[in-house]
Amino acid sequence: MLRTPPGGAGDGTAVPGERLMSIGTVLTQLHDEFPEVTISKIRFLEAEGLVEPRRTPSGYRKFSRADVERLAQVLRMQRDHYLPLKVIREHLDAVARGEQPQLPASGPQRDGAGPTGFDGTPGGVDNAAGAVGPQVTEAERPTAARVGRSELLAAAGVTGEELAEWQSYGLVTAAADGSYDAGAVTVARLVAELGRFGLEPRHLRAMRAAADREAGLVEQVVAPLRRHRNPQTRAHAEATAKELAGLSVRLHAALMETSLGVRIQ
Repeated sequence: MLRTPPGGAGDGTAVPGERLMSIGTVLTQLHDEFPEVTISKIRFLEAEGLVEPRRTPSGYRKFSRADVERLAQVLRMQRDHYLPLKVIREHLDAVARGEQPQLPASGPQRDGAGPTGFDGTPGGVDNAAGAVGPQVTEAERPTAARVGRSELLAAAGVTGEELAEWQSYGLVTAAADGSYDAGAVTVARLVAELGRFGLEPRHLRAMRAAADREAGLVEQVVAPLRRHRNPQTRAHAEATAKELAGLSVRLHAALMETSLGVRIQ
């Protein structure tokens, strides 16, 4: 549940005299229900028009209680219903106008038109971050969502035998309880799409190894921050990790473009 800060309004609207919150305080407010949410995620949702915090003359974001509640609604709809951000925004705007819209049908779809991210955009591109190519960023994924084996098979449109082969090559991994996170769903869908071009799991092991090496480099940079006792410093570590990961993906795409002599997007 969200914590109500001293002086905050709980009626869903900003009121005169309400104590506004910094983005770090908002992160703390959301953490209990959404432990994986980050400052980068909040900034991304703002860039997508899901929330509009006030700004101080010096440019700092200031959030009202209504802003925090709206963020929580967005995160729940992503986590529980896999809805694209555009659909979430339209739904919440309709509610704000006093309408009573029905919640759209949920669930990741495989339409055969190529891999899509959990925001419903082709390739799962984080346009706000300027990513290039078919990447899916954390900001577009459901927060703390996990699915079972049958749900992953349905989302990726593959057979159990194919999934077992991917797991044997380390491309897709399950948790100890047999469930899969949103990242595993995305990987499964992309591996399936690559398979349409004749690329087999054994061909993709090099990509897995390269990703692990790049993740190790990022971890070296942020490890000291993650060990810090200050929660805001630890939150900064997560934001830094995501930024470094995004830059690494963009560099990889640029190098591929240079090697192939083509524009990916």
